[in-house]
Amino acid sequence: MRVSVFTEPHRGASYEDQLRFARHAEHCGYDAFLRADHYRAMGDDPALPGPTDAWLTLAALARETSRIRLGTLVTSATFRLPGPLAVMVAQVDQMSGGRVELGIGAGWYEREHTAYGIPFPGVRERFDRLAEQLEIVTGLWRTPPGAGFSYSGEHYQLVDAPALPKPVQRPGPPVIVGGRGAKRTPDLAARYADEFNMPFTSVAQTAAAYERVGEACDATGRAESGRQPLTLSAGIVVAVGRTDAEARHRAAPLHRPSALPPEDPVVGSPARLVDRIGEFAAIGASRVHLRLIDLADLDHLELIAAEVLPQLDGPQ
Repeated sequence: MRVSVFTEPHRGASYEDQLRFARHAEHCGYDAFLRADHYRAMGDDPALPGPTDAWLTLAALARETSRIRLGTLVTSATFRLPGPLAVMVAQVDQMSGGRVELGIGAGWYEREHTAYGIPFPGVRERFDRLAEQLEIVTGLWRTPPGAGFSYSGEHYQLVDAPALPKPVQRPGPPVIVGGRGAKRTPDLAARYADEFNMPFTSVAQTAAAYERVGEACDATGRAESGRQPLTLSAGIVVAVGRTDAEARHRAAPLHRPSALPPEDPVVGSPARLVDRIGEFAAIGASRVHLRLIDLADLDHLELIAAEVLPQLDGPQ
């Protein structure tokens, strides 16, 4: 079971906070550091010191870490044009020596779009744009050196793009697609992704999502095309402690008003988290992303590394 840490810097974390957390996660033996791609907090909290850009941050972390994988969970397709996004991610992959992962979704939080003047079309158009972005980004990465890439879609047109720079990972960095959508999300994951992620919900709901994405893989002929099977992953909101009081203290931010959908957090002992990870493994997950709320709480990282990671099978 691969274990990543997932953070939400839009809740109020500086670059230095993220650097400290990522380095400590690397030291503790976690597989990856992934961060959300948002420009404002979900509630009314001002979230000082303000937002940090996901890919600018990851580029810096790429030069200040050495082993841990780095990525987004997930980049909003509304934030960046697909051509420049492919360049950006490929460059960060080079800067990291091939440690980058691109989680990408359609975007959903309208308030951050209106706050910063980012267009926010309807849900159908957002998914149409996401589909085109996935085709363009992966197409640019897969184009042989010296060849050009062109694309003509409803929302994006590229004419003889040089398809450079090339990422270190070939044919490209792993692409993560996920979410609770029952129709288009499984299809997009089956067609373009290396990993399908079900974020922060129950084991039963996650199992149903895995079944849908499996059916989509069959319908699109993924296996027949020779592509690798999808990695299945789950997100888990985590607030564990050595005592019940410590766990409740870490869980306190979960009770604040938020625009996020209902979640199924693990609050309690490290053993409870081990059990939950085991339940996800039983339905096919080979990776979990642990959402840790407070980036200043390095002890939380250490506790999980000491009492949870050693009890899991396989690389962390």
